[in-house]
Amino acid sequence: MIQVFDVYKTYDRNVYALAAISLHVMQGEMVFLTGPSGAGKTTLLRLLYGAEQPERGQVVVNGRNIARLQRRHLPALRRTLGMVFQDFKLLPERTVFDNIAFALRATGIPKGDVQRRVVRLLAHVGLTQKQTIATRRLSGGEQQRVAIARALVNDPQLVLADEPTGNLDAALTVEIMHLFAALHRRGTTVMIATHDHALVETWSQRVITLHAGRLVDV
Repeated sequence: MIQVFDVYKTYDRNVYALAAISLHVMQGEMVFLTGPSGAGKTTLLRLLYGAEQPERGQVVVNGRNIARLQRRHLPALRRTLGMVFQDFKLLPERTVFDNIAFALRATGIPKGDVQRRVVRLLAHVGLTQKQTIATRRLSGGEQQRVAIARALVNDPQLVLADEPTGNLDAALTVEIMHLFAALHRRGTTVMIATHDHALVETWSQRVITLHAGRLVDV
């Protein structure tokens, strides 16, 4: 599902954000991407969904070489991915339903199909009773569940999550992790970037560790 070959990425001529990164993640795996702040976790995720390009090396996601992909083909690739961000990136004045439905409507999915998909996801994340509420009125845990539902609306083969529990308390963290575990059991490939060692130790999955832009454990 993910193949990264000898990737380098710099934001400054003298400082590597990523250096000599090579790793594989198989279809259906759930992995943690760990390391301290500034280790390169977010940069690697941005490479995987095409928001950044490497200076050197190859990034292959679901059989597509992102390093060589023309920008006009990125939307099609991203429809096979789901992204979950620490700061949610929701539309605060729009309803829960509209936040989840937005991507489907933008691609011209028929209204009836949009309704069915969103209703199914709302039930899956336990927000059926909140669908008409503006997301700014939700708790942090509820907003993160909306963000997860939005990431799943296109039935992605791969979900990338950047510090998805970083703003949540312990109880909500467990709740959100159970959602990711359910995705994994259904066969979705899941990569979760986190600096929370307790989270990694609690959920026994493969760990990929970065430090100062380099792999120290795969």
